[in-house]
Amino acid sequence: MSTTNTRADVRRTDGAVPADAGHWPDVAARPHASWPRTAMTRAVLRRALDRLPLRARFAGGDTAGRGGPLLDVHDPRAFYARIGTQGLIGFGESYMAGEWDAPDPVGALTVLAAHAAQLLPAPLQRLRGLWAPRRPAHQRNTPDGARDNISRHYDLSNDLFALFLDDTLTYSSAVFRGFPATWDLLAAAQHRKIDRLLDLAGVREGTRLLEIGTGWGELAVRAAARGAHVTSLTLSAEQRGLARARVRQAGLADRVRIELCDYREARGRYDAVVSVEMVEAVGEEFWPVYFRTLDDRLVPGGRAALQAITMPHERMLATRHTYTWIQKYIFPGGLLPSVEAVDETVREHTRLTVTRRDAFGPHYAETLRLWRERFTERAGAVAALGFDETFRRMWTFYLAYCEAGFRSGYLDVQQYLFTKEDTAR
Repeated sequence: MSTTNTRADVRRTDGAVPADAGHWPDVAARPHASWPRTAMTRAVLRRALDRLPLRARFAGGDTAGRGGPLLDVHDPRAFYARIGTQGLIGFGESYMAGEWDAPDPVGALTVLAAHAAQLLPAPLQRLRGLWAPRRPAHQRNTPDGARDNISRHYDLSNDLFALFLDDTLTYSSAVFRGFPATWDLLAAAQHRKIDRLLDLAGVREGTRLLEIGTGWGELAVRAAARGAHVTSLTLSAEQRGLARARVRQAGLADRVRIELCDYREARGRYDAVVSVEMVEAVGEEFWPVYFRTLDDRLVPGGRAALQAITMPHERMLATRHTYTWIQKYIFPGGLLPSVEAVDETVREHTRLTVTRRDAFGPHYAETLRLWRERFTERAGAVAALGFDETFRRMWTFYLAYCEAGFRSGYLDVQQYLFTKEDTAR
């Protein structure tokens, strides 16, 4: 998807970025908000900000907060109007429009993420269903819907992802030996993560392995190098093309088959299943189907290794029907499960047992920091691919937003081992 905008680098004196209305209609057009709604939004936000360890500076000299990372609001009227009409979607769109900035966006967003449950007064939290935008029906992860949702992110451009990922083209959390992480150690940390998952799944010579979610093929290559026979499923045509080329380049085409296939369409029986950060794209409605697929595809005695991003259970329950900025612009149809939701779904819908679970959220924060820094350094190359400044601000906000989630502890990432009892023994 190209988002070229010849006006992208022309910045207004108030800091706003003139967005192309054809590509970014809800960023280009400021929402119409009544004076009472805007005034109430301002009052609620100021009350929340005044309790937080950050400093909000508004054009005209007004300030709020107890001190800390700076949030610089260039256009307070638009800022309040967007949040008042669209909530957190409006907050993200306001950043995309250049109406606010932060010298340290991760620092500011980390404060907000750490206090997410307290940002709104309790009465407004309880009435979320009345004022929060609802997820659109077209984002349901039906077989057709899932293809569209996946394509919107992963078919953007292989060249785009190659600009900020390391040479393994691995788009999930790495596992480092220590912090702070450095770029030169990222590829090894990604291999460490992959090897740990393959070890959990017991992948070795002769293993029949099903991978749900191919990425760009690094896990499939590494599994095949152990002697496994790999079937890998993806819904992204862009990913499949490059993954197949990388498998051929590694000389492993006889051991790896990559299919453009929904997980629900998988057939056959396997000794092991591995799926890395795929469950987040499934949607709550289809979690039972996804986990039953792991169960159905495994032979008795088989093992499944899963890597999943999780969020607190109470926040998942409170927000699972809400339409978010991430769903609108980055991962349509996505929803992070909680550890409790995974446990309950596996227990009630499968014959699998949760045998092991390891959390390593700080490693994701470091992974995201390295990606974000690389993306920022290569902004000119991103522009050369045809992605305008609104897109680049969107992607910067996305990476910083996610990093802040892990740094605050609001988000975590888990590696699971599920086992299936061999009843014949």
